[in-house]
Amino acid sequence: MRRVGQIIGLKPDAIETYERLHAAVWPEVLATIHACNIRNYTIFRHGTLLFAYFEYVGDDYEADMAKMAADPKTQEWWKLTDPLQEPVESRAPGEWWALMREVFHTD
Repeated sequence: MRRVGQIIGLKPDAIETYERLHAAVWPEVLATIHACNIRNYTIFRHGTLLFAYFEYVGDDYEADMAKMAADPKTQEWWKLTDPLQEPVESRAPGEWWALMREVFHTD
């Protein structure tokens, strides 16, 4: 299992819309998340920062992320959510959500 933490900004005037969308995530999007071996997916908000955490339980992270990105319903969902977000400047080339480095964990 691989733990993943990510961060992205949220436009100040988009908070209500973003939270409304995520209060009723489409079943097809949830099914794709599960099919791509993501578990315990959580998004937290602090002001205009979003922090995502999930556990990846598959064997090929890159292939599963490509599978998710190719899913038509997920692409449709992202067309609604992406314009509400503001990627952080420190993200790596090609990243939308910036990956965070794990510095501590305990079970």
